[in-house]
Amino acid sequence: MELEELPNIGATTAEKLRDGGFNSIESIAVANPAEIKEIGGIGEAVAAKIINAARDSMEMRFMTGTEVLEKRKTMKKIPTSSSALDELLGGGIESQAITEFFGEFGSGKTQIGHQLAVNIQIPDEETGIGKSVIYLDTENTFRPERIIQIAEGAGMDPESVLENTIVARAYNSDHQMVIIDRVESVIKEKNVGLIVVDSLTSHFRADYTGRGMLADRQQKLNRHMHDLQKLSDMHNLAVVVTNQVMARPDFFFGDPTTSIGGHIVGHSSTFRLYLRKSKGGKRVARLIDSPSLPDGEAIFSVVKEGIRD
Repeated sequence: MELEELPNIGATTAEKLRDGGFNSIESIAVANPAEIKEIGGIGEAVAAKIINAARDSMEMRFMTGTEVLEKRKTMKKIPTSSSALDELLGGGIESQAITEFFGEFGSGKTQIGHQLAVNIQIPDEETGIGKSVIYLDTENTFRPERIIQIAEGAGMDPESVLENTIVARAYNSDHQMVIIDRVESVIKEKNVGLIVVDSLTSHFRADYTGRGMLADRQQKLNRHMHDLQKLSDMHNLAVVVTNQVMARPDFFFGDPTTSIGGHIVGHSSTFRLYLRKSKGGKRVARLIDSPSLPDGEAIFSVVKEGIRD
């Protein structure tokens, strides 16, 4: 079914919606009226009618626990190249989920992002995945030279790996959100199995400064996280976000740092791992939130070939 077949959608409105990332009836059905109103340039009442029509055209229903289990069986796990980290994560980075890595500068967040960008492309017969990656770079930290090193360390063709690594550079928070809004066509065209956002909150923190802007920032960040979760769920892909930390002045014992984004990012992320430096160039990953896995720690190294035990 095409968008034009829905009531109140003409050719012009359909084109605006597609440009805004709404390429399918499913994407319309799970949208909210404010989004459709803004992107389609139509009234909110009309937007609500369009959404209801899209939902009526689909079999929007409850699922039994058995059906959820069957869907879970289609979930893939991306290896991290560290057996300790894979064990901590129950086998690797899950699709149909958002995994957040947060920590201070130099803790290994971007290195993990680069490693996963290569590992998602390991041939299907080895991992059952063999897909491409979208790397959303917000801090100019993506390095093709690093991808080449990691690909060579994995015995893969660096040129092929780079060709299947789709990089988007975001220059502010609105640009970052627009990229995700319009990424669905790239996911289908390029057979994407992973989206890396490095880093998630840096632009939001820079664009919305001061307590007076906090509510606006959290609202935008909340929408961004939900858009990522929707893509993950609809396309059975993994989303990995990196995040910075800030000091908590009210914290007097233990580690005084906490991730940026507060409860919005914390509740939206399926898995959360805190990274920190350790002795001898080692890194420690602590799993602090998961729906099914126990808390724990894993020690890994960052070497020329990538992430290793």
